[in-house]
Amino acid sequence: MVETTRLPLLGALLLILPLLAACDEAPAASDTPAPVAPVSFNQQIRPVIEQKCIACHGCYDAPCQLKLETAAGLDRGASSMSVYAQRTEATDPTRLFVDAQTTAEWRERGFFSVIDSKRGLEESLLYRMLELGRAHRFEPGERLPEEIALGLKRDNQCPAPDEMDDYAEEHPLGGMPLGTPALSDDEFNTLRTWLAQGAPPGDDRVTLSEREREQVRGWETWFNRDGKRQQLAARWLYEHLFLAHLYFDQGEDREPDHFFTLERSLTPPGEPVRPVATRRPNDDPGERFWYRLRPVTGTIVHKTHITFALSDAKRRRMESLLFDTPWDIDTLPGYSEEEKANPFTTFAALPARARYQIMLDDAEYFVRTFIRGPVCRGQIATDVIRDRFWAVFQDPDHDLYITDPDYRARVSGLIALPGQEDSLLKLGPEWIKYTKRRNDYLRERAEAYRAEQPQGPGWNDIWDGEGSNPNALLTIFRHHDNSSVRKGLIGDYPLTSWVMDYPLFERTYYSLVANFDVFGSVSHKAQTRLYFDLIRNGAEQNTLRFLPADTRKQVLKNWYQKTGQLKLLVSYEDVDTEVPTAIDYHSATPMNEFNAGLLSQFGALNVRPDPINRCGGDNCSRADATALERDVEQALSAIASQPAARLPVVDHMPEASLLLVDGDGEQAVYSLLRNRAHSNVAFMFGESLRYQPEKDTLTVYPGVLLSYPNFIFRVAHDDLSAFAGAMQAVESEKDFTALVERFGVRRTQTDFWTHFHAPLRYMEAHEPTQAGILDLNRYLNL
Repeated sequence: MVETTRLPLLGALLLILPLLAACDEAPAASDTPAPVAPVSFNQQIRPVIEQKCIACHGCYDAPCQLKLETAAGLDRGASSMSVYAQRTEATDPTRLFVDAQTTAEWRERGFFSVIDSKRGLEESLLYRMLELGRAHRFEPGERLPEEIALGLKRDNQCPAPDEMDDYAEEHPLGGMPLGTPALSDDEFNTLRTWLAQGAPPGDDRVTLSEREREQVRGWETWFNRDGKRQQLAARWLYEHLFLAHLYFDQGEDREPDHFFTLERSLTPPGEPVRPVATRRPNDDPGERFWYRLRPVTGTIVHKTHITFALSDAKRRRMESLLFDTPWDIDTLPGYSEEEKANPFTTFAALPARARYQIMLDDAEYFVRTFIRGPVCRGQIATDVIRDRFWAVFQDPDHDLYITDPDYRARVSGLIALPGQEDSLLKLGPEWIKYTKRRNDYLRERAEAYRAEQPQGPGWNDIWDGEGSNPNALLTIFRHHDNSSVRKGLIGDYPLTSWVMDYPLFERTYYSLVANFDVFGSVSHKAQTRLYFDLIRNGAEQNTLRFLPADTRKQVLKNWYQKTGQLKLLVSYEDVDTEVPTAIDYHSATPMNEFNAGLLSQFGALNVRPDPINRCGGDNCSRADATALERDVEQALSAIASQPAARLPVVDHMPEASLLLVDGDGEQAVYSLLRNRAHSNVAFMFGESLRYQPEKDTLTVYPGVLLSYPNFIFRVAHDDLSAFAGAMQAVESEKDFTALVERFGVRRTQTDFWTHFHAPLRYMEAHEPTQAGILDLNRYLNL
């Protein structure tokens, strides 16, 4: 509920001015003040917020929890509590639309208003922060002053209204938008007038078309059927789709009218949704509930926009997978800690093939939930993976967990997940317990596959997408403190690739998504991070099965150099060096040969062919590229995939940059992704000690392959050769600074926001279902 008593001093003056004029003895018509037109939040204020505020104030990591995607988030206000703070005990969650429903309830939870100005504009935090941002204008195109802290390590100050004077005195350059051009006069005056008029609230409601309402009814009916089999299937699906932005696929890549979230609601279909406010999707709801589709309101931000398409064909596909094979269940599972920790036993009655195939059909979505979801925030959370690797999947017909019920029964109890214990004292014992179970499982698995496949695995053991599904081939990127995933095999041959079977895929999902509590304790988060280290090692070990037996230890040693050898000795199960592979190898670099085999065996599924980073001749551009893109790709192929030892500019590049290339009436957008090399990725701390900077490379690829740009470069078509030449000529920090000054888009540029939002316009034109505002919090001061 929005506060309705806001009547600031300026608003009162606006109301009484006509009365004062009426007291004049002979007023001239021209002297009567023109009435001030009401300012519409949706039409006039929301566009300003979308242009200059949401880039920082979205998702869980919005500074001071001020989430501005919706009018409700603006009304809720801010809090001094950090969602991602390291805490010894879990804290109460503060999810918008879930954990409180009214302004008063949020005030009880410690949130304070940023728009309440009952005692005059000077008491409105929003006004004062924006006014402070206008008090100091940065020199256009220059670096920001060093005293302006940026990035995840910034100690956000969250002053309450009565603390704003002290904040302004202590942080004179800390106005908003932080470290970027201030609001224009028109924008500021419009917002000032809106506040003066009492800050009339915006409307987040959406109106669904009749077609959308019909689709919602169909899906809600399907999810809420009465049979126990249907209820178990619906629960499993909900636990896998609760993060999704669902949309109704119309068979063409255009932006849907609306996106939806799948909720557990205390109200049945036809009534307003009242969400069940549990910490996790697999917590006990406590009372009867219904599965509901709720429209996503407000503005879409890219980092939380994890899409999943719904269609009649997909519903028929899931119905067939889940129920064509006869199965039954007498008693539905509960929500105990043990049942939450082990989805394999909890959903044992549900056909394993159905579960795996549903995940395979939309593998990019499921990987994206744990790559882009709340867990992957911060360097410690992401340093468990390499900076770029390819992921493929074991074919269901060759996955013993799917095909052998006896094996499935033997191992399911060994692959439960940690993280249920919040106590810091339990961290060590829990780690030891689950490491032992995981290694026992790997031994059991190795024996079973040795008996089933004495000749070893071959290419037919890798899922081929049933001949047409591009989700079979994925590339995962790590950008230091965040990650991303795209369909296709992008970049040069990676150091490691993953072959994931169903137990690996499902454990990763439940560990990093369904069971992860962003408001949890440091013990819970550390257990999650440490167990994912075991999952990564399990994926690597599964990949090694496809390499020649006598090369596996050497390949593994190359992945775990220096201190990594200690981790191999202490924590991981030994790699099998006896069972052969059914794949023929002919070189001394089997990992490269395996990656080349993925391209040759499954090339028809590779929706992102990459001659830019794997150029083997004169033509280094994609076959379907436009004329502008061909020129870009030909020019940039000279810097793509080159190690920093040969291309020193790589050592100066941010983790994730974007390149805007202006052509004649069009603009191309490319991602420039730095791949940091490591001696190993086996430890939670001390990452910089394991860097191998001379081996770092750049992956160059069209489109927006990231959510958090660290920097943007802008180049005119005619200057492509000059840009590529300048990149190749960089030898020092001074050279790189000159490159930035010529081609960079610094935060202080007067047209910064136009260029920052150019990738959004590109996505709207080329990938409308994926379009969302990018995040500014990691944009560097180069």
